[in-house]
Amino acid sequence: MKILAASDIHGDIKLAEALADKAEKENVDLVVLCGDLTYAELSTKGIIGPFKKKNKKVLLIPGNHETNATADFLAEMYDSTNLHGYSLKYKDVAFFGCGSANIGAFQLSEEEIFNTLKKGFKYTKDARKKIMVTHVHPSESLIEKFTSHFPGSKGVTKAIKEMKPDLLLCGHVHEAEGIEDRIGSTRVLNVGRNGKILEI
Repeated sequence: MKILAASDIHGDIKLAEALADKAEKENVDLVVLCGDLTYAELSTKGIIGPFKKKNKKVLLIPGNHETNATADFLAEMYDSTNLHGYSLKYKDVAFFGCGSANIGAFQLSEEEIFNTLKKGFKYTKDARKKIMVTHVHPSESLIEKFTSHFPGSKGVTKAIKEMKPDLLLCGHVHEAEGIEDRIGSTRVLNVGRNGKILEI
């Protein structure tokens, strides 16, 4: 399976269109958007549409710039899936997620982050691969070293250690785009604004 994962579009329609072109060119099966789709709840227009025009299946979560209600609205409007507290199995790969962050306008506590991930994870049992999708990066990760403003999430790290997903896709820290790390057996990747093509 091939996916395009990206984060922090922040209402940039030109960026969404460029990512959609990339998804089409690379013939990906899924597009995964790791939050901060808007800039402070503004500019929802034209963010998911470009991907749907290319007939791409989209999975998304909210970031700390939009509410879960906005993510639900976008998912429903564009026949996509909001992974916040939810999971989706595609072929034999399960995706589960938690949006928002431990900082910003729309934040969750560390306990809420962990419990939201746990809620989605319980439906992933029989999958060959399990992919966790969050907006915020885990604490104790290399990504934390790229910012003094945005602390990593202890809730995400706890979830990684307990649930042991094969891969964590996140965003949030723009300066850490493309940075990879490992926590235990889990590969951690900040997918960034320009997106990453991954083969699962």
